[in-house]
Amino acid sequence: MTVVERREVALVDLLDRLLAGGVVITGDITLRIADVDLVRIDLNALISSVNAQVSSPFEELQ
Repeated sequence: MTVVERREVALVDLLDRLLAGGVVITGDITLRIADVDLVRIDLNALISSVNAQVSSPFEELQ
């Protein structure tokens, strides 16, 4: 067993590391009956932390 395998990381620490760098979630869901696509859902999400020192790009659009 290596050092990496024995290392324990708290869920809060893991979430903090992920949000610091940002996480992209993508996925596709298709509801199909008898080879006929009835519903298709595409998911694209970016989850990231917010820094108060960085100005918002949306303020320039107003």
